[in-house]
Amino acid sequence: MPKRTPAKKPTTRSRALIFGALGAGAAALALGSAATGCSGMSWQMKSAEEDAAIEVKIRRSVVAASQHRGGDFETGQPELNIPQARVYVGSSDWGLYSINAASGQSVWRFQTLGPVQSRPLYDPEEDSVYFGSDDGALYKVRGRDGRLLWRLNTNAEITQRPVLDDGIVYVTNANDTLLALDAQTGDIQWHQHRAPSAGLEIAGYAGPLVWKGKVYTAFSTGIVSAFDANTGVERWQPVDLTAEAEQIIGELPQYFDVDTTPVPDEGSEGSVVYVASYAAGVYALDAETGALVWSNPDARGVTELTLWHGRGRSGGARKLLYAASGTSGVWALDPEERGKVVWHQKLPEGGVSRPIPVSGVLMVSSTEYGLFLFSPLTGKVIDGFNNGDGFSMTPAAFGTRAFVVSNEGFFYGLRVAVGPRG
Repeated sequence: MPKRTPAKKPTTRSRALIFGALGAGAAALALGSAATGCSGMSWQMKSAEEDAAIEVKIRRSVVAASQHRGGDFETGQPELNIPQARVYVGSSDWGLYSINAASGQSVWRFQTLGPVQSRPLYDPEEDSVYFGSDDGALYKVRGRDGRLLWRLNTNAEITQRPVLDDGIVYVTNANDTLLALDAQTGDIQWHQHRAPSAGLEIAGYAGPLVWKGKVYTAFSTGIVSAFDANTGVERWQPVDLTAEAEQIIGELPQYFDVDTTPVPDEGSEGSVVYVASYAAGVYALDAETGALVWSNPDARGVTELTLWHGRGRSGGARKLLYAASGTSGVWALDPEERGKVVWHQKLPEGGVSRPIPVSGVLMVSSTEYGLFLFSPLTGKVIDGFNNGDGFSMTPAAFGTRAFVVSNEGFFYGLRVAVGPRG
């Protein structure tokens, strides 16, 4: 059954980098990101109660109109190369770009056979970049000059970020297939496949999470699975969230998908992974067994999850799980209170990205209305920036800097300025 995108499904992903002073803290962030490969990474940021404003520092056309052969959106998410101050980002013009983070100028471009909608993975130890394309291939290129090192055809689009762990690259594709590849050669070590369901599917799918010797992922059939990272042997009895959705809504759901990349957490309930069923809400599953820990059926239509660590109003540590939905907005859930809703923000129609912490606040991109800043603790909208053509790319940020590519192919370098409330 061909995949179908609902009118308000989030279509955003991100491209961004930090320029200027790239210190040890920034390098640590980049190395941590490369090691885990988790799109739902925890962000250790201080929450702000100040006003914040978006300032445009760079606006430069990146995607050449003469090469534009994709759709009307720039999706994917950029990857950071801290030592060389570069950002790697795919585009609708069938290419992967290396961009100078300080100027926004293109350093090199690698041509593929289809739009590049995936977030790349940069390996600083080898100076190499792994990325997928809609042509169905996973590529490995050299970071400094874009030279091809190897290419593997997986026979279906790759739009999720690969994960590199202990010499193995893990990647999922749009054909409900998880592959483990030798990082040096691209040879397949093992793979797992789920047959497609009979129902309609959302245009999207989960990426892999590698954690504690297991690879966690989810499928368009509503199944969440855990596999041995070395052998590919199933370590869970597959968890069927379609059955959960049927119990909640009283009938077989129209959409079965679990499109969120699993997010890991250590909390009062022990080791858990968070996932979201498009039809049945957000779930916390025991990381060892897959058993249900808690669920929140109200946050439906969710396709992105972010785990945030910060400070509460009293100054103590606070943790929130943000769930982004193109149909119902952004939800902040308390994972220590069994997914209790802390706040819910109905942002403008057209699709929203997962929230990205920057300068102590949260940034979200909107496919029709630009960028928004809001409070991580209350969800209150603080500021907005409408560029006229929208963003289908989740911004990436560190410190006060954020970067994103617009739907018309412009690279934006942004600063989020924070000041005391009046």
